[in-house]
Amino acid sequence: MSSPYLLEIACNSTMSAVAAQQGGANRVELFENLEQGGTTPSFGSIAVARDRLHIPLYVLIRPRPGDFHYGSMETEIMLRDIAHCRQLGCDGVVIGALDADGEIDVALCRELVRVAGPLDITFHRAFDAARDLPAALEQIVELGIKRILSSGGHADAAEGSATLAKLVKQAGSRLQLMAGAGLNPQNIAEVAQQSGCLQLHASAKSRQRSGMAYQNPALKGLENDWIQTQADLVGALRQALDAIS
Repeated sequence: MSSPYLLEIACNSTMSAVAAQQGGANRVELFENLEQGGTTPSFGSIAVARDRLHIPLYVLIRPRPGDFHYGSMETEIMLRDIAHCRQLGCDGVVIGALDADGEIDVALCRELVRVAGPLDITFHRAFDAARDLPAALEQIVELGIKRILSSGGHADAAEGSATLAKLVKQAGSRLQLMAGAGLNPQNIAEVAQQSGCLQLHASAKSRQRSGMAYQNPALKGLENDWIQTQADLVGALRQALDAIS
């Protein structure tokens, strides 16, 4: 009997996306710049990921780090990035925007949804930065978006489980809450059960050691190692969810 829980892996590179697939992920969210919360990946990264993956590929649409209040040039960038995702055959995009008062920027999000067309849409953790989460949820429902990635407005989903449970109840069958932030093989099952979320989002990342034998000692601060999703960690997350009775 298959598990009712869907596991999405946050992947900071095409290599991470392939590892997520190997480890048993149901879906990938692809982005770059993990250290600052993620930004839109390159055209090449998306194209190669689409070629290599047979599981759904979603792409983060975020033009820069920082807040989620965007100007006209940033809006144009997001619209063009969504169009590229459609051209490359992606399954979905991950969007979100707020106005200066911490409300959902409905006008901007409506335009992003329009350009996405047939693509599935996740509203990202800009939701957690909103002033009033229940009100923001209703605005997202009105936009026709069927999924919100959230930690319940807390630093991580374990802390926000109680809030997530309330949001799940409020949403009913109108949209899915996907719990994300700080999930690991040790806590993912508990968060799933306490929050009532049937979709879980984790990065399954660890440090990848550089194969460089030489490093210029004058380049102080240059980091040769990098962070990457690991297939075995994805497998451990999948196993923890599958073990829920």
